[in-house]
Amino acid sequence: MKPQPCKLLRNSAMMTCLAIGIGPVRPFSVRAADDSLEYQVKAVFLLNFTKFVEWPASAFGAPDSPMAICILGDDPFGSTLDQIVAGEVVSGRKVAVQRMKRAPPPKSCQVLFVGNPGKDGLGILPALGPGVLTVGEGQGFVRDGGMIAFVIEDRRVRFDINQTAADNAGLKLSSRLLNVARSVGK
Repeated sequence: MKPQPCKLLRNSAMMTCLAIGIGPVRPFSVRAADDSLEYQVKAVFLLNFTKFVEWPASAFGAPDSPMAICILGDDPFGSTLDQIVAGEVVSGRKVAVQRMKRAPPPKSCQVLFVGNPGKDGLGILPALGPGVLTVGEGQGFVRDGGMIAFVIEDRRVRFDINQTAADNAGLKLSSRLLNVARSVGK
């Protein structure tokens, strides 16, 4: 039996995780010093984002292509993300994790987490083409063209959304996702 994403979390984070699957998404409470828990929470969010975004068929290489969550650059998740997505299926597609050192080829990633992009790393965002949900960290990520940015607010993992960037990539974000974002820029 595969581990359930919520069972990897502890205490109040687990309760919030359960709420994601059956109700509105709520922010997770974490201690800033506990990076392990923070990235467990963010990994669950990455998986759940796939459930609240509609991709155009052209975002996939083939009808049986997996829903790929890609990590570009530094990988803060370790094996946690792999454990969380193991056996998951979203919109009839198996969820897979890929790690890469450079920009992904077209149609190979549907979610791209940009880890520690450096001063020139965000320059790849416009070149990704349609159908890629870009996720990063910090308020500057959405200002610089990313679509979803994780932020820590009052010791909780929250996220901001750049809806214009998502619209430009041909992605339709669920109103449920937009309603729980800390902020939505248009």
